[in-house]
Amino acid sequence: MKIIRYLADSRVHYGLAEPEGRIERLAAAPWETLQPSGHIDDLSTVRLLTPIERPRVFGLGYNYRAHSQEVGKASPAIPVLFMKPSTAVIGPGDSIVYPSDGENIHFEGELTVVIGKQARHVSEQDALSYVLGYTCGNDVSDRVLQRRESEFGCLLAGKGYDTFAPIGPVIATDLDPSNLSIITRVNGAVRQDGNTADLVFSVAQIIAYLSKYMTLLPGDMIMTGTPAGVGPIKVGDTIDVEIEGIGVLSNNVIAAADMEP
Repeated sequence: MKIIRYLADSRVHYGLAEPEGRIERLAAAPWETLQPSGHIDDLSTVRLLTPIERPRVFGLGYNYRAHSQEVGKASPAIPVLFMKPSTAVIGPGDSIVYPSDGENIHFEGELTVVIGKQARHVSEQDALSYVLGYTCGNDVSDRVLQRRESEFGCLLAGKGYDTFAPIGPVIATDLDPSNLSIITRVNGAVRQDGNTADLVFSVAQIIAYLSKYMTLLPGDMIMTGTPAGVGPIKVGDTIDVEIEGIGVLSNNVIAAADMEP
């Protein structure tokens, strides 16, 4: 099934996206229940939102072998972790804001895991049972600032600008995260063409590792790393991240000066 979060009748709802543009509205948040409320919405009349409101977002660096090779890094021995603030998260169709002082901003298409129930000290064997589903993500990154931070062993501001975490459009359940095609296009041209089979650390390994040190909560999101082919974006670009079984996350890029006050 495909779970969406959307605006209808001036209120935010969760629902199940069905064929022919029908949405079966849910009675509560999807990690509480998947019981329908009995109300049907029309997809053409609603606005899709990011699948979770202001989630905690965990990210992984160098988690695709081919990407590590293209940047001249060895594959890591343990997951390389960072976090993106909840204020960085935007939804499908929202705009990525290019910073006024930005010099080299990159896209990074990523499979994103959505946690469905509280997880602590989870085994690798049980880890996937804590997953609600999967969605598309774009780990937008300021490379100049990222490199400056990395020299001192930290990674936050270069990943954490407002709008630097587009996520959506749906949460797809019942997928095998170990073998999914992931394609990123810039203005229609393919820039990344990878597969989650190239992950250094699997989704199950990532969840087990994180839950060893901290409690994962329903609605937490994990950006699992990006395939080879990352590159710069500019104002006016449209970035599409397409993942097999999920769909397409599309966002355009605007200048900071174009934002409404």
